[in-house]
Amino acid sequence: MKRTAGAVLAAATTALAALLLPAGAAGAAAPGASAASGVSGVSGAPGVSAPSPAPAVYHVAPTGSGDTCDLAHPCSLDGARAKVRAAVAGGMTRDVRVELRDGNYPLTAPLTLGAADSGRDGHTVTWAAAPGAHPVLTGGRTLTGWTHHTDGTWTAPVPAGVTPRQLFVDGERATPARGAACAASVCHATKDGLTGAVASGIAGSARPTDVTAVIKVRWRNYQCRVTGVSGDEMTLAQPCWADSSSGTGRTGPSWDTTTVDSTRYTGVAWFQNAPELLDTPGEFTWNSADRTVTYLPRPGQDMRRAQAVTPATEQLVVLDHAHDLDLTGLGFAYAAYHQPDTGDGYAGTQAGLTLTGASGPADQSGRYYTKPAGALTVDGGRRIHVQDAGFTHLGGAGAVLQDGTQDSAVTHSTFTDLSSGALYVGDTDPDPAPELAGRDNTVAYDTIDHAGAEYTDAAGIWAGYEAGLTVDHNTLEHLPYSGISVGWGWDQPGAQTSVLRDNRVTGNRITDVMAVAGGQHDGGAIYTQGDQPGTVISGNYVNRSAYGNTERDGNGIYLDEQSSHITVTGNVLTRLGYKWISNWADYGIDNTATGNWTDTDAPALAGTGSVATGNHTRLDTLPAQAVAIAARAGADGPHVEPLSADLARGSTAGQSGTDGTATAANAVDGDTTTDALTLAGPGAWWQTDLGAVRSVDRIEIWNDATMATADADIEISATPDFAHATTVHLGGTALRPTTVDHLHARGRYVRITATTAGRIGLAEVRVHS
Repeated sequence: MKRTAGAVLAAATTALAALLLPAGAAGAAAPGASAASGVSGVSGAPGVSAPSPAPAVYHVAPTGSGDTCDLAHPCSLDGARAKVRAAVAGGMTRDVRVELRDGNYPLTAPLTLGAADSGRDGHTVTWAAAPGAHPVLTGGRTLTGWTHHTDGTWTAPVPAGVTPRQLFVDGERATPARGAACAASVCHATKDGLTGAVASGIAGSARPTDVTAVIKVRWRNYQCRVTGVSGDEMTLAQPCWADSSSGTGRTGPSWDTTTVDSTRYTGVAWFQNAPELLDTPGEFTWNSADRTVTYLPRPGQDMRRAQAVTPATEQLVVLDHAHDLDLTGLGFAYAAYHQPDTGDGYAGTQAGLTLTGASGPADQSGRYYTKPAGALTVDGGRRIHVQDAGFTHLGGAGAVLQDGTQDSAVTHSTFTDLSSGALYVGDTDPDPAPELAGRDNTVAYDTIDHAGAEYTDAAGIWAGYEAGLTVDHNTLEHLPYSGISVGWGWDQPGAQTSVLRDNRVTGNRITDVMAVAGGQHDGGAIYTQGDQPGTVISGNYVNRSAYGNTERDGNGIYLDEQSSHITVTGNVLTRLGYKWISNWADYGIDNTATGNWTDTDAPALAGTGSVATGNHTRLDTLPAQAVAIAARAGADGPHVEPLSADLARGSTAGQSGTDGTATAANAVDGDTTTDALTLAGPGAWWQTDLGAVRSVDRIEIWNDATMATADADIEISATPDFAHATTVHLGGTALRPTTVDHLHARGRYVRITATTAGRIGLAEVRVHS
């Protein structure tokens, strides 16, 4: 019996609903009952078909070694696979179930399941947690034999064959020891390498060739290891450095403007893994010569009692052309990602995909980019269902579904503390053979939190050239770059007609993405590329994308490049660093945005034939219908951050001179994409009249496009002479926004005055009681 991803999702949702039935409700399972109980039903009632036979069950334990795989003699993972393979080969008359008991299952190589391990004849093979158990497949190695030093650090040997790029101590991610940023004027980047070895301290490091340079340019992340130092110059690993530089002809259109040797390069974000940089609790370094790790504990940690684990095994489960196979309730932890430690390093292109190899075809549509390693990899799968899984403490990505995986689903699973993205679905070939085309896959009711911890250019969920993909009711939080990314190929000819179509991004809750600390730009909570007719983005709740940024950045819904024939409707989008919707390219065509709710506005859609109509913009409170949509979004119940009424909205504003059309009223129009800007001069000011004395507890200041407002006084006064004003000084440059809380002031007038000979530029000033 063929199971589509939609049918799989419906079954999962029905099962969840059954769990929520009150005790004694019709259809509820008896306490302690299990699908693996082996108890057959009673048949023969008139008009009632005989129930399916109970599945054959094989039992697995972390230390299992039995031959029968029964309750009394559980077997190993490999032993269970052999049993299943034999059962399948003989023809299936019932489902087969492998139940894993509680505990950790250390893996030195992936558990690989293929066609011979798959369901057939209308039956399914399931690998699942035993009732009440929480089995975890782990690729980690525990470090022991710690030695304490007088400077407070601890050192431990590392097993042969393991390179500890990540370290987790008592379940908390440690940070590779890092230094300060090095500006482009000091750490100048060329095709040959970097200057600045002396000023950065790398020239004097005891182990310069263990050091990695981490660089961020717009949406791209680069991490290449230092291979040599000569005077003030550093060479870096190849082909990593060449692939990070301009002139390869192998990256997206005009992307030489975002390489390490481009004008947009601002310097090295930091160098990491030099022993001299180990100065902050929770940091560690790796010594490749001595094969040791040195760690500076956090307060209260004693390495004699702490558990320190480093990822070592790259993939934990590989489903290689498997089909009709379920994974239920399994944990995946401490899987590694080896590529960044090789000469290829990490030459980021977009969304966690990288350029690898010293040479290759000059195809600028991203056809030959490399996805990160996943703890779970599905290659060419059919009717695969992963549910109730937990992915955590990973050195790479969570799950990768690729090579034409179809009719498969990942549902009701959690992804947290991952170095790269959570889910990668699909591939980068716009015109694959039918058997290699990804279609009818589902990602639903999953929770993704703190992905992209190391490779900050990674998206939470990435999908390439997919057709019929459903991304529904997921929760995505605390991500450094885009939340959900669907589509590929930019405006390249090979991507303009592809298999991409009929995708649905619905009911997701996406909060705190494009996080400022990640240092990545030019993304969105929901991001698309490519002509994908029939694609719908609806019912999503986006809150805080690039909130608190230093520039106009971080869109809500970003229809980038060739995005075409996409409908955006019924979404709720609040607290955005830039536009609620961006459709900037005229070669993206026939997009429609209608019936959305947002607290700002955006310029008209630039896409040819694209229209925005019937949207509810510049809101300072959400109507009940919008609140209801936001409350339904996500995987884990209602979480809606309400808007507060803006006392300054539409108030009478003035300023000390006007620069062109950037009038004072633009800062109280409810649109963070329009600016007020004064002339430069001592005491430049902007102010507004709230119309009456009001209680003022919080003020949001959104800087303008040029980030003009810095070192200013914020004053609240009951009188226009500001004789008895409440004053707060804003030091440094205002963000988008800078929020001043707990003012406990009363006033009618709000004024912002430059304390130096600058100017005041404001996209918006919001005043809340």
